[in-house]
Amino acid sequence: MSSNTRISYKVDGKVQGVCFRDHTQTIAKRIGVTGYVTNASDGTVKGEAQGSSDAIKQFLEHINEGPSAARVTGVEHSEISTKSGESSFDVK
Repeated sequence: MSSNTRISYKVDGKVQGVCFRDHTQTIAKRIGVTGYVTNASDGTVKGEAQGSSDAIKQFLEHINEGPSAARVTGVEHSEISTKSGESSFDVK
């Protein structure tokens, strides 16, 4: 488990009102990533994600694309401290 990575991320573009959060949750559950996603007041989508390095890499590839109705113009992410005991990926 020590190979787990946790990132904080922010997605810019047309990412609200396009099922981005539900899509992100579906992807996260499928690849075994925990954390959360939420709409931010500035029109971006933000969250945290934790999993193996490979899972995080896949997760970032997916959120760079988003659901078909979304238009992602940028994704920023940075590594943060991991959290223990987290078992799900939530939409907030």
